[in-house]
Amino acid sequence: MTDPSSPAPISWRDWLLTAEPHSRRQASLGRAYVTWRRFSENRLAVTGLLIILALVLVAIFADLLAPHSATTGNLAGARLLPPGSPDFLLGTDDQGRDILSRLLVGSRITLAVVALVAIIAAPVGLLIGTVSGFAGGYVDAVLMRITDIFLAFPKLILALAFVAALGPGIENAVIAIALTSWPPYARLARAETLGVRNSDYIAAVRLMGASPARIVIRHIMPMCLSSLIVRVTLDMAGIILTAAGLGFLGLGAQPPLPEWGTMIASGRRFILDQWWVATMPGIAILIVSLGFNLLGDGLRDALDPRESGR
Repeated sequence: MTDPSSPAPISWRDWLLTAEPHSRRQASLGRAYVTWRRFSENRLAVTGLLIILALVLVAIFADLLAPHSATTGNLAGARLLPPGSPDFLLGTDDQGRDILSRLLVGSRITLAVVALVAIIAAPVGLLIGTVSGFAGGYVDAVLMRITDIFLAFPKLILALAFVAALGPGIENAVIAIALTSWPPYARLARAETLGVRNSDYIAAVRLMGASPARIVIRHIMPMCLSSLIVRVTLDMAGIILTAAGLGFLGLGAQPPLPEWGTMIASGRRFILDQWWVATMPGIAILIVSLGFNLLGDGLRDALDPRESGR
């Protein structure tokens, strides 16, 4: 028999959604659960998440999924074969290489470029923006004028200039794209910082003797992360297109690497007759870019504090 005086056990859902959390961990888990619930209600956002998860899985298991070599072809008997055959589902290119295998292996390059640019550009923009907004005065003016100089040039043109100076190659392309991607993040972080730097919360931290560096790193940067994550996710499609553009112009990944932009460049000579050589990597870029855009839109709605009351 159960003791009627003992409290009834509560479910995990009630524990997460309680209005009076008993620990910081419970509050964090409850906030994450509410965010996930709002995100999962958006079918398009879930579709975008599934596309990105599929990209990650394909990149991890590309060697197992690829039916043929991505760099070695058969010029004698498999050159420019159309899609639909059992051996070459998406056809072959002018070197007799399986396009499906090249797309699968090339997903690693696309994912690596996106991840590296985000790892480099987002922290740089976050640091510059929060320092600029918190310090104000001369520091703010100098940092924002540098940011304005980068924003004055189209991203692809500026990336072309950096790659031309550094030399062609996938590593230099990543550096060039990262150097052109941080200014919007700095602007966003500065705007967020200006909204909270004079708040009572920050004033209380100052009265406790916290240094400016500690205030920026421990208290202001975390408050900018949600907006930054959304912006980075939405920018992924642009990063993919910029990397593909550099590859198309011969300044990104070099042959025989199966980078999608490079594949489009090599197939543009056959676009009228052997359309699949350039079309298949173009469709791959379209699907992945759409996935990142849908995911970013869903994260923006789920992380918006104005939606918390729904």
